[in-house]
Amino acid sequence: MDTDQLIRSLAADNAHRAPRVGAVLTMALLVAAPLSILIFATFLGVRADVMSAMHNPFFDMKFAVTLSLAIPAIIVSLHLSRPEALMRGWGWLLLLPVGLLAVAIGGETMMAPAMPMTMRLVGKNSRVCLLAIPAMSLPLLAGALFGLRHGAPSHPALAGALAGLLSAGLAATLYASHCTDDSPLFVATWYTIATALVTAIGAAVGSRVLRF
Repeated sequence: MDTDQLIRSLAADNAHRAPRVGAVLTMALLVAAPLSILIFATFLGVRADVMSAMHNPFFDMKFAVTLSLAIPAIIVSLHLSRPEALMRGWGWLLLLPVGLLAVAIGGETMMAPAMPMTMRLVGKNSRVCLLAIPAMSLPLLAGALFGLRHGAPSHPALAGALAGLLSAGLAATLYASHCTDDSPLFVATWYTIATALVTAIGAAVGSRVLRF
């Protein structure tokens, strides 16, 4: 048997194929999601005035911002799960929520203020926001890191940070349905701080568990 025949025989014998990272990541997030939802349902729940809040464009804006963070973070994290993958040409996707928030803040400043800026910035739920988003993120972060372990990221800390971003984005989407602070200033401040905390945790843990 020559070398080419040997290679073909070995390839034919190896019927097992490693699952795709995207499929594993999706399944891991689906497994983790019920735990995050359970935390949400047990300690938070949907705000009582949700039906009337849906007519407020700033309420809807919160979901646009959180999803515009979570979805690009998933896309970029899958890209970074490949060996030698770089952020070059991909980082702009993560600026989408920043652009949306800038537009929303500009729109709010042009409206007649319903409350002082300080109240819009601090709101009523800043402490809850800083606790709830990280708490609901942790199961999702564990699932995201598990999924990305099936890849081979060259920069494990960066991949872990992306896992934190996507987890925080998904958790913030849940939290947005509870939060009664709809001001873009509140979202830009407290959602961002909570997301940064989860991202830092993801980077720290990812630097260890995603190393190959």
